[in-house]
Amino acid sequence: MAAGFKDGGGCMFTTRLISGIILVVLAVLIVGAGGSLLFVVNGAVSMVGLFELYRVLKIERTPLAAIGYLACGVYYGLIWFDGHEYVTLMAIGVLMCLMSFYVFTFPKYKTEEVTAAFFGVFYVAVMLSYLYQVRQMPDGAYLVWLIFFSSWGCDTCAYCAGKLFGKHKMTPTLSPKKTIEGAVGGVAGAAVLGYAYAALLGHEMMELRNPYVACALACGVAALISQVGDLAASAIKRNHQVKDYGHLIPGHGGILDRFDSMIFTAPAIYLVITLAR
Repeated sequence: MAAGFKDGGGCMFTTRLISGIILVVLAVLIVGAGGSLLFVVNGAVSMVGLFELYRVLKIERTPLAAIGYLACGVYYGLIWFDGHEYVTLMAIGVLMCLMSFYVFTFPKYKTEEVTAAFFGVFYVAVMLSYLYQVRQMPDGAYLVWLIFFSSWGCDTCAYCAGKLFGKHKMTPTLSPKKTIEGAVGGVAGAAVLGYAYAALLGHEMMELRNPYVACALACGVAALISQVGDLAASAIKRNHQVKDYGHLIPGHGGILDRFDSMIFTAPAIYLVITLAR
């Protein structure tokens, strides 16, 4: 019995490792290419992630979800055609459509389902779109990698710091293994990665006044908020008694299981870099 368990654990580790390597390779190729390829992939990932969230919330095949999917497509259309000034109007339009449907079909749907449909568009589609938007910034070919350093780098550093120094639980109910020491180590490690990255390629970043400070600060801030993103995704799963958002990525779960922290780091990097220019 023990041998069987170990074999199963070994197979799972191998699956996760292979999937992780493939994800890294795809990320390097797609993000490195940027442009229309990244835009299409970013949009597709957002749409799948939105479906996963709606499935957990049990509205994935309702007209409310259809409005959310349409809003996701419209939003990415605005991004592609540089119509950022219309995003607020789009948000108002989506809310009007959802509330109109809610009123004219009352009492078929609950208020919570309407708010969940609206929330999903911004939580997944809008926030995740900043991966593409950072790539499109001046120096974006270099700055976009800060999203990965602050997300995946924070995870690794937090894990190591937590194992070595972790004593005080950060969120005992939600994630018993996460510690305050691990969180601090994750933020510090991500900031160091950002600084080291600037030391290596900062001379290529012509639009930043001080690449060292900007990259370190961006990674540190994004790493801090990435942990909120990770816990937020876990909280939603706990509220709805599901283990994973999906099974699209072998060994990792769904899109939201793998990109939960990046949903927060992408807009955080965009914000800090914008303020630091």
